[in-house]
Amino acid sequence: MKQLIDFIPLIIFFVLYKLFDIYVATGALIVASAIQIVLTFALYKKVEKMQLITFVMVAIFGGMTIFLHDDNFIKWKVTIVYAIFAIGLTISHMIGKSAIKGMLGKELTLPEPVWAKVTWAWVAFFAFCAVLNIYVAHELPLDVWVNFKVFGLLAATFGFTILSGIYIYKHLPKESQEE
Repeated sequence: MKQLIDFIPLIIFFVLYKLFDIYVATGALIVASAIQIVLTFALYKKVEKMQLITFVMVAIFGGMTIFLHDDNFIKWKVTIVYAIFAIGLTISHMIGKSAIKGMLGKELTLPEPVWAKVTWAWVAFFAFCAVLNIYVAHELPLDVWVNFKVFGLLAATFGFTILSGIYIYKHLPKESQEE
């Protein structure tokens, strides 16, 4: 259920972009993201930091997109969010409080070098997505960028999550794998 709630703003953005334009879609994205936060809190009594960061960036850059009538702001939002995630993971790891281990460490027991490799892999993934978004957003047509944002980045994130899961599974203690 939670994963479905996470995708609703993206689906609304895509549909309204196809029916209207980037500005209507961006306004709907802001509203849908706000509703997503409220709904998540109502159902789970907790909102993840990642959701809050994304909402703040959507509100700021989406608002600038609409107010200044310039789609470059919503395009930059994607890059900035990915950069924040990469920097946040880097800082958390460098100070000895890996964010990934913090999220998954309650359910999984892994050696520290494995947590480090998973963290650095996600840092590299987010950095790559940030740079790739800059290229797609500024070198290709808006329709291509919207499809890339909605489908390309979503598929890449899903694929990278699966690869991370496989890597983690290979390093679980044997008794954890049998459960």
